[in-house]
Amino acid sequence: MSEAGTYDALLLVSFGGPEGPDDVIPFLENVTRGRGIPRERLEKVGEHYHLFGGVSPINRQCRELKAAIEADFAAHGLDLPVYWGNRNWDPYLADTVRRMTADGVRRAAAFVTSAYSGYSCSDQYVEDIERARAEVPGAPEIDKLPVYCLRPGFADPFVDAARRALDELPEDGARRLVFTAHSVPLAQPGRPDYVAELERVAETVAERAAPGVPWSLVYQSRSGPPSQPWLEPDVVDHLDKLHGDGVTAVAVVPIGFVSDHMEVKYDLDVEAARRAGELGMAFARAATPHTDPRFAALPRELLLEHRAAGG
Repeated sequence: MSEAGTYDALLLVSFGGPEGPDDVIPFLENVTRGRGIPRERLEKVGEHYHLFGGVSPINRQCRELKAAIEADFAAHGLDLPVYWGNRNWDPYLADTVRRMTADGVRRAAAFVTSAYSGYSCSDQYVEDIERARAEVPGAPEIDKLPVYCLRPGFADPFVDAARRALDELPEDGARRLVFTAHSVPLAQPGRPDYVAELERVAETVAERAAPGVPWSLVYQSRSGPPSQPWLEPDVVDHLDKLHGDGVTAVAVVPIGFVSDHMEVKYDLDVEAARRAGELGMAFARAATPHTDPRFAALPRELLLEHRAAGG
């Protein structure tokens, strides 16, 4: 039996993304299924992906994270296979659970590429896992590992990244740290916990990375209808406000993301950077944890702690 006790596998669970131009609309249809989003709107969003060749970076990043987790397991003598399944694109979660079942996996721990509480960040992944298990006769038990946004393995890489981003900015201007996360509807279950965790992470990173530098928490990547209230302010709108307040340089830190998802690559690296340029503001975007060894160690740490606690 492995050091992980009753667990005989780790399952990496992520959102998924298109890996070619022909995948873009089918992927967006998967994401928005049941929400009645018009085809024209999907095509408009699809233009973001086509700027990058129709390829989302998220699947490549999951492959890299999976390899980093496997390397961490090996370095610490943890003999467990690592599987990977997505919510919205190949490899689909149900297909991965089917493969785990065929391989004889009986009980697995699931690590999701979302660090926070709330419905879309946590509870929906539990639903996805249970839906996938229901499709597979004899599927293994799968326990989602706890939320990890406040763990050092997640926050520490952001501290270093925020410092590096600030170092890219002119020192003689009025600088600001701007923390961003994916917006969610105000009515979404778990939204208060999500916001509270984001505020704690932002405060922790700001205090450690740049004491005395003003900071703010804003949101990005809203996708709902205008009539539906979502978390605000939007990052681009906030840049306008900062410019009006005399801020001349911003370091944007995407604490809502574990790696450079499309929302980071387009909403920040394209849209926010472009608006900052139009305003004459210096702009730097901090890196996400991705395969930082401290982050890659989190699945092992959480798995062993969850096992020790009787999870």
